[in-house]
Amino acid sequence: MFEEHNIMSTDIIPALIRRLKGVPIMNNKYQRTIYACFLGYIVQAIVNNFVPLLFLTFENTYQIPLSKITLLITFNFGIQLLVDLLSAGFVDKIGYRICTVSAHIFTALGLLGLAILPELLPNAYIGLLISVTIYALGGGLLEVLVSPIVESCPTKNKEKTMSLLHSFYCWGHVGVVLFSTLFFKIFGIDNWKILTCIWIIIPIANAFLFSRVPLAPLIKEGEAGLSMPALFKNKVFWLLMLMMLCAGASEQAVSQWASTFAERGLGVSKTVGDLAGPMTFAILMGSARAFYGKFGDRINLDKFMIGSGILCTLSYLCISLSPSPFFSLVGCGICGLSVGIMWPGSFSKASAAIKNGGTAMFALLALAGDLGCSGGPSLVGYISSMASDNLKQGILAAIIFPVLLIAGILLLKKPDRSAQKQKIKEA
Repeated sequence: MFEEHNIMSTDIIPALIRRLKGVPIMNNKYQRTIYACFLGYIVQAIVNNFVPLLFLTFENTYQIPLSKITLLITFNFGIQLLVDLLSAGFVDKIGYRICTVSAHIFTALGLLGLAILPELLPNAYIGLLISVTIYALGGGLLEVLVSPIVESCPTKNKEKTMSLLHSFYCWGHVGVVLFSTLFFKIFGIDNWKILTCIWIIIPIANAFLFSRVPLAPLIKEGEAGLSMPALFKNKVFWLLMLMMLCAGASEQAVSQWASTFAERGLGVSKTVGDLAGPMTFAILMGSARAFYGKFGDRINLDKFMIGSGILCTLSYLCISLSPSPFFSLVGCGICGLSVGIMWPGSFSKASAAIKNGGTAMFALLALAGDLGCSGGPSLVGYISSMASDNLKQGILAAIIFPVLLIAGILLLKKPDRSAQKQKIKEA
């Protein structure tokens, strides 16, 4: 369980002053907790985006077929999905602090294993698989833990904080690609093990930080979080699960193919394509999240998410129907901007709609989001192959995801309207 942090009497007067000035009350110690969570999502970005940069290096160094190396991505996300599913049963029993520190340690050990185990074991591929398994355990735990920790902190406008939190995954993605590319350019790809050890510094430092920051209780004292059976009986929960699935699918259905559109649209190499495609997508997605994180107290979340869903739908149409490869690439960028709020916004909607959802709710929502992240690109690839490898047809089929997300938001608003009408009648 979260450790409870009591505000000392010396904090009362400054807190009252901040309230009178209209500033959200945020204990300085909890500010450090939120900073640690921001770093946690940068660690998550390292877990998911660093190893794919080394695929060709692994192929040349260890003579492993590229078909087997690309399975490392599937293995990584498969382990994270399993952790999402199982974590609801053990996180509360073990405690958030122990689990969060352990997640960072797993990440650091897995990255260290990349540099050591392939050389140490007789089969280099087994060494890579073991390393991926270890850091995927850490990545899966971070995905489940970080959002509820931020949600528990005593802040106002939690939707703003949640959106800003998730923007750090995007900045982490950009940072990993840019810094790694710069390192390889200066020192050479052969020194990738040194870079791996440099990335290890971040999870080790954040593990130390999480061992010291205060953690607020997610569930109020004397109350209990909903069990999985109780959640399964809640119709709103299934609507939120659908929204999370569509959020992940809307994002990754295009993100996974952004490099291809960049190469075709600009006629550049794969390296430049990776920078122009996925990097642009990540920057615009992070910008949308940072924008809501800054101005979210002035923006209605429902309207912002619906507008983003409409913009996402239009971007899909631009990608799939435009005869110009360049405009298809522009559509990819617009898509990155449009999907920014979907994932953190769905988390915020869940916290508001289901009180005391607890760890189980956050874990299952993360599971649904990850299923969407794998299912979206899979649908695009399947439809594309049926249409004689026409990628645009696959993207056009994926338009179902932002449309369903919009429908979910509209349906989620209906119970609120019914409750308001009931209050008026009672009055």
